[in-house]
Amino acid sequence: MELTLEGDVVRAGYEARERFYDSRGYGKVRNGDIDLAPVEAAHLLYRGDIESIDGMDFRAFLGSAAVSEVDFAVYKDLRDRGFYLTPAREGWVDDAAGTDFVVYPRGKGPWDNEVAYRIRVIGERDTVNAAALGDCVLAVVDEESEVTYLDTDRRDVEGTSDAAVPATEGELLAERVVCWEPPAELYDQAFYGQRLGDDGAVQLSLVEAAYLAQEGLLTVDGGADAVVERGREVEGDRFDRRLAVYAALRASGVAPKTGFKFGADFRTYADVESAENLGHSELLVRVLPADHRFEPRDLALDVRLAHGVRKTMVFALTTDDGGGDIEWIAVERLTP
Repeated sequence: MELTLEGDVVRAGYEARERFYDSRGYGKVRNGDIDLAPVEAAHLLYRGDIESIDGMDFRAFLGSAAVSEVDFAVYKDLRDRGFYLTPAREGWVDDAAGTDFVVYPRGKGPWDNEVAYRIRVIGERDTVNAAALGDCVLAVVDEESEVTYLDTDRRDVEGTSDAAVPATEGELLAERVVCWEPPAELYDQAFYGQRLGDDGAVQLSLVEAAYLAQEGLLTVDGGADAVVERGREVEGDRFDRRLAVYAALRASGVAPKTGFKFGADFRTYADVESAENLGHSELLVRVLPADHRFEPRDLALDVRLAHGVRKTMVFALTTDDGGGDIEWIAVERLTP
């Protein structure tokens, strides 16, 4: 069987079509023959289904510039798991921009028009733009060629936590606001702040206080501007992004609290009835600028930690000034 490399395509004939496409979903049909992507051809060489391509055996072909070793690691792993998949090349598959492979459900192939996953491949030392995630599975190949799959999904964040809060007064301290005589609803029903002691006083974080002040529910000397300015003094421009995300979470019926102990900006409660009956928080939220680039190691660490405490990791992408729409990207471990 003659196979030749022409540019970035391996050309094969009718016999190869019968053996590889019709029975096992390799390649793309072309005038009765098939074209193979180099990674597909490398897998056939690895399996011993073909002996060489332009005189190159598997070792020589994998070491050439024709095929990426990280792509091969993912392709082989998914084939080993029982999937048929197609390289996401222009003209080969539909609607696969920004991905590297289209994976079909087990028992299905490229002829069935069903998709299980859209895979984007990176090495552990690469970076990935946060805004490019949300509609694909990220396959991270580590230095030992093991593959970690991270399912990324754009989603809405919603809840039913919408307790009404009477207006109150507070005192702005160095890094928080204390409401010395707050209405009971502030903490007990709406879950703002923390009790300072047994006398009923409630201390608010600066982001909670800024939100309440902007909503006209908290009065402090200098007004909402004073709280926001203090927040910027404490944490710089990041405060505006965190405040925008906090406000969006509250507007969506979600009660955010600090996520510091989990390495996040917020942990969230979707259905708060009272502070004494909270249930389990569902999400960990990290606030990031829209142009953030992830290091795969950091991304895997965030997701692993969230999974370990039975939460979902969500990244809130914002503009530098906290204005504009917020994109919510949930990332979870996936076993295909």
